[in-house]
Amino acid sequence: MEKIEHSVITTNGINIHVAFIGSGPAILFLHGFPELWYSWRHQMLALSALGFRCIAPDLRGYGDSDAPLSPASYSVHHVVGDLVGLLEQLGLDQVFLVGHDWGAFMAWYFALFRPDKVKALVNLGVAFMPRNPVTKFVDGLRAFYGDDFYICRFQEPGEIEKDFASEDTTTVLNKLYTSFGLTPLRIPKDVGFKAIKVPDTLPSWLSEEYIDYCASKFDQKGFTGGLNYYRALDITWELITPWTGAQVKVPTKFIVGDEDSTYHWPGVKQYIESGGFKKDVPALQEVVIIEGAAHFINQAKPEEISAHIYDFIKKF
Repeated sequence: MEKIEHSVITTNGINIHVAFIGSGPAILFLHGFPELWYSWRHQMLALSALGFRCIAPDLRGYGDSDAPLSPASYSVHHVVGDLVGLLEQLGLDQVFLVGHDWGAFMAWYFALFRPDKVKALVNLGVAFMPRNPVTKFVDGLRAFYGDDFYICRFQEPGEIEKDFASEDTTTVLNKLYTSFGLTPLRIPKDVGFKAIKVPDTLPSWLSEEYIDYCASKFDQKGFTGGLNYYRALDITWELITPWTGAQVKVPTKFIVGDEDSTYHWPGVKQYIESGGFKKDVPALQEVVIIEGAAHFINQAKPEEISAHIYDFIKKF
């Protein structure tokens, strides 16, 4: 870990903290919620040892990167803009792109907007979400899961932050990291986040050292930046209107755990299995379903995920 270097790069009008290690073809790793660049540490060490330059930013709103206050500053255009600017600052024409959770969502649209920048894509957990021209993202989830579904509960600025603040950050993170299994995460409005229980035994991958690092950053930055990604979902829905029906045409591998809640969102399994996914992502070459794995798969199955990434990108 001490070999990982750090820098702050100004791009798209904000400062982005970036961790990097290794030399060779570049891999850009994009984290999700409530994560940081640090969630990719296993893959960075493994793949840098195999001859790759591994780059992992704290996305806007997280860690040591700037965190604009307005949810409107967290649309897909803002985040992809940060990343395109980051590559320009680093002098990189193309990268291998790897995303998880919100990082996967942004990676899909990075590849859609700027396929010239992406040699190949490996996404974890979140399949491509084609724009429904009739129903906004949040409305669709609300109709299926109800108002207590976590994405719906995250919509009101300040509300869930106040809820989180009633507990220490370590407890909040432990709850979030263990809540994305087969059962959809619901936060009852009358009880709040206290209704979510921390399991008696935390998963082995969720180390005290990892939680302490993340908690120290969220204590400094707060959760608003990460929550603003959810609040910008419908803004993104409006902004991507010109790409309705557009295809992601870069070579792609998709990996998901069979116990990941996102895999069981309405229509996702059918979308993957029926050929809809392949139609929208015509260069989709592999879909890997990992048995017994839940949402935070890059940390829970670090060696397996590193091997999957390497086996795919070494072909290009």
